[in-house]
Amino acid sequence: MKVREITDAIEQYAPLRLQEEWDNAGIQVGDPEADITGVLLCTDATETVVAEAIERGFNLVISHHPLIFKGLKKIMGRTPVERTVALAIKHDITIYSAHTNMDSAWQGVSFRMADKIGMTDVEFLDDNQVAPYGDADCPHAGCGVIGNIAAMPAREVLKRVKAAFEVGAVRYSGDGETIVGRVALCGGAGGFLLDKAVEMGAQLYVTADMRYHDFLDNCQRIVVADIGHYESEHFTKEIFLEIIQKKNPTFAVDFAKNEINQVNYL
Repeated sequence: MKVREITDAIEQYAPLRLQEEWDNAGIQVGDPEADITGVLLCTDATETVVAEAIERGFNLVISHHPLIFKGLKKIMGRTPVERTVALAIKHDITIYSAHTNMDSAWQGVSFRMADKIGMTDVEFLDDNQVAPYGDADCPHAGCGVIGNIAAMPAREVLKRVKAAFEVGAVRYSGDGETIVGRVALCGGAGGFLLDKAVEMGAQLYVTADMRYHDFLDNCQRIVVADIGHYESEHFTKEIFLEIIQKKNPTFAVDFAKNEINQVNYL
């Protein structure tokens, strides 16, 4: 199987045209026509992950976050990105990323978050952020999700979130005893959807990378929770796995075993 066959399947699920202008989804390093020996799935394509792919004989690494966001003028091993690129090139490793296009796709990142905590009747939180596109399997696109959950205090929902997403610490504002039956979620940095979550009737909004004033200015109208960027998105690997296994159930594909969250908690 060629690299392009796998990347085409991912892009059918999450078309590249859905990515934000500042993003850099797609092939980061490598040859789309290379024969695949195995696929390693991760959130971040780090030097450690590429080294694991080499050790295991896998020549395709698929990550959620792009390895390269800005143009590289030199590759001299001075930065982690430069070293990772050089290592991948030296060992004929192809690196591919599906980032904001996977965030915006139907059944993308935020939908997977909702699955993890047992939400029902899940829909896009804002389907005006991304222009709709026609596809039988992906009828439309948007940002974040909103749905229902069995009514309980916000603090109990956050305990469920903490366990499901393996969160070291949950930052939140608002009344933890607020009864929550409607929850909004957004993987990654979702501060831009906070007003929309309130408008759509959510009692709790779970995302990452929230600023202090996001908490302060909204604590009277909604419970706001920040679970960490990596934590909110690391199950994206499961989506990649399902796409690849649907394409070829017997193909050699696995989650990176040496990947770690680069943000630590004391």
